[in-house]
Amino acid sequence: MTRGHQAVFAQDLSVRARPRVGFLGTGWIGGRRMSAIADHGAVEVAAVFDSNPEAAAAAARRVGGAPITASWEALLRQRLDGLVIATPTALHAEQTSAALEAGLAVLCQKPLALNAAQARAVIAAAAAADRLLAVDMSYRHLHSVERVKRLVDAGEIGTIFAADLVFHNAYGPDKAWYYAPALAGGGCVIDLGVHLVDLALWMLDFPAVSAVSSRLFSQGQAVTGAVKVLEDYASVRLDLATGASVEIACSWRLSAGCDAVIRAAFYGTKGAVEIRNVDGSFYDFTAEQFRGTTRTTIDEPPDDWGGRAAVVWSEQLCRSHAYDPRIEQAAVVAGVIDQIYGR
Repeated sequence: MTRGHQAVFAQDLSVRARPRVGFLGTGWIGGRRMSAIADHGAVEVAAVFDSNPEAAAAAARRVGGAPITASWEALLRQRLDGLVIATPTALHAEQTSAALEAGLAVLCQKPLALNAAQARAVIAAAAAADRLLAVDMSYRHLHSVERVKRLVDAGEIGTIFAADLVFHNAYGPDKAWYYAPALAGGGCVIDLGVHLVDLALWMLDFPAVSAVSSRLFSQGQAVTGAVKVLEDYASVRLDLATGASVEIACSWRLSAGCDAVIRAAFYGTKGAVEIRNVDGSFYDFTAEQFRGTTRTTIDEPPDDWGGRAAVVWSEQLCRSHAYDPRIEQAAVVAGVIDQIYGR
């Protein structure tokens, strides 16, 4: 977002009241999203709740003393226009649906729900309430990704016939609930792979997925449907109705020689493009365009992108709290995740 855009947006906000937004879950991710939204200033941080009182208190101090409610249900009873949810995955569907039914717009941390059936039900609740619902798919908002998307949409690399996306995290999550199947809904696929599935389909304008195949592993052993353990490595192939093939791999605690390997490459009839992290960073990305043996850099760090999806949602809420059908893409992604897990 440019400074000029911020100035124009700020001038527009000066002539009307800012929407009041609550924050449910103010740990590391939720706190960063709250800070990004508060710093941008499009909406007012009106109230917070976290099951950890220390996290809630720290979040409230960060924004000058926002009220802390006694429960998430009490948070919904505040005079709010919207809610940002960053809680364990198993809580997303219930909390998002309750907020929508209370008349609030919602930004939910990914994934929207544990499975596709839950995701469709939440989206139906948003449509019935005519309320804005979005999922924090943060990687869509990297400058490098946005610039690659413009090249793809302009036909600069021709018809895309293949894509290769990876996300290997050398550490894995640091919260215990990520390792509880009932709370997390899965392992590295639902944690990291969801970003890759979303990015691949979004980059290609969400073509129909005609087939999904996958192999899942836990500590080097194949995970089958009968084994109730969380995968820490996954290899996935998506066959698209366009004829294109998408290869995806993701992992926790992989020996990759660095903190993280994150990459998305798209191959077309006129060339290719690649987005990748720099020197193992979780935050710095570069993008290049390839033609034969030549390469051109089209984006490089720095880029303060972590809270950009939340800021974009806050701006949209200022314009309208009405239902946005683009959220239906989240159900498509959830359906693919279900197929990866064979459920």
